[in-house]
Amino acid sequence: MATAVTLSNKQKQHLKSLAHSLKPVVLLGANGLTEGVMAEIELALEHHELIKIKVPDEDRELREQVYATIVAHTGGTRVQVVGKILTLYKPSSAGKIKLPRS
Repeated sequence: MATAVTLSNKQKQHLKSLAHSLKPVVLLGANGLTEGVMAEIELALEHHELIKIKVPDEDRELREQVYATIVAHTGGTRVQVVGKILTLYKPSSAGKIKLPRS
């Protein structure tokens, strides 16, 4: 498992502004967090670097566990959670998103 990037507040704000117009690219279904879903998340992160994941579960604690599992498995950085949507950032080898200096 990769380690998450530590972001400064300025960098988080920058990513939040970029994520504002994004739609969730991964929606967890009735089967929850399956290997297939994790593979989709990995692909989306490699391709986009900044993604939103919708976790429609009603139980807040369960949602938090799902977020934590996704972050731990992908090595991505949790940018923010708004409602049931997790915004996740992980720099790819292509380095598409340029972060401001902290």
